[in-house]
Amino acid sequence: MKTYQLFKMAFKSIIRNKIRSLLTMLGIIIGIASVIILIAMGQGTTKSVQDSITSMGTNLITVSIMGNRNVTITTSDLNSLKTKPGIKDISPTLSESVNIKGNDQTSSTTAQAVEPNFETIRNMSIESGRFINQSDLDNRYHSVVVGTDVANSLFNTTNVVGQTLNVDGVDFTIVGVLNPMGTSTTGSADDTILLPLTTAQRLLKTSEVKTFYVQATDSTTVDTAMSYLQIFLEKKFDLLGSSTTNTNKYFRVMNETSLLQTATSTEQSMTNMLSGIAMISLVVGGIGIMNIMLVSVMERTREIGIRKALGARRMAILLQFLIEAVFISGIGGIIGIGAGVGGALLLQTYNHTSILLSANISLAAFAFSAAVGVIFGLYPASKASKLSPIDALSYE
Repeated sequence: MKTYQLFKMAFKSIIRNKIRSLLTMLGIIIGIASVIILIAMGQGTTKSVQDSITSMGTNLITVSIMGNRNVTITTSDLNSLKTKPGIKDISPTLSESVNIKGNDQTSSTTAQAVEPNFETIRNMSIESGRFINQSDLDNRYHSVVVGTDVANSLFNTTNVVGQTLNVDGVDFTIVGVLNPMGTSTTGSADDTILLPLTTAQRLLKTSEVKTFYVQATDSTTVDTAMSYLQIFLEKKFDLLGSSTTNTNKYFRVMNETSLLQTATSTEQSMTNMLSGIAMISLVVGGIGIMNIMLVSVMERTREIGIRKALGARRMAILLQFLIEAVFISGIGGIIGIGAGVGGALLLQTYNHTSILLSANISLAAFAFSAAVGVIFGLYPASKASKLSPIDALSYE
């Protein structure tokens, strides 16, 4: 029998049992769509995080204080650090969750207490108005710079310079609006407000600095700057000579490369885990194909017997059922790719989820679905090809 006739017979068998074939494909469709959507989300989020971190500049160092040894980083300490080789500037910051109210609308957001150099060090820019300036710090003015999400959620516009924003019961005047910065795994970078450091210390009733950003002279002096920071912090925490593991309990010094590697590694692990879970759907779908094909073999036992009695070879019978299984998984794979791409685009459009579709992933998913058809269709096809003509013809 010619190959095209085998394909024709397999296709007719699928058309003849439309509902059963569709239900058999369902596991493959769900599995392929899940794999594409989850990987697209994982890769999109990873790229978003990478772009966000890279946009801060290659010479940014982040120092986070985590210890509870009652160690306080003072302004004098930071001024002393600014004189060290490789260090260009330092900006301390406080961060707290606050309740905000404006235009009779209420919400909650993250308030960051900053100094004027925070704008340059963090590579921020202003859409309208101005940034926090030295006068705000010196006079403890109630000035605030808001992100676009805050402006839109409370005032339904970003034209809010001069408006009043209530922060934890205290009125502040909006002096500037930040340019949009996008989202990352930690949420929207535009859902934030910036307050003068001195004003925020009084508002939040704390002067303790847990994070400060260090700007190295350039990308070539990052390692030098990090070395001086490490020595300073070890002295401050009385940890000179301690191992890196011990020092990480109390503080952490990270440059953008380290942050990028950590973020990418975390996102990759999550993507792999979710993709593994989605792959289970493909295996379940493959088992469904095998079960249906076994039922099909039983239903068509007499047909197989007649074909063998008329001279059909074992290989022709095996190929007929194997092609049918691959057809089911292949068509399911194509529908699954369409569903996956469509689902990912819907998430991006309506849920503002970062996605990154990959043609290679779609091709790999289709190849995997075809492989599932071969693997799980081989046993039923082999069983059909091994049937004895006499037994098959006498089967009731």
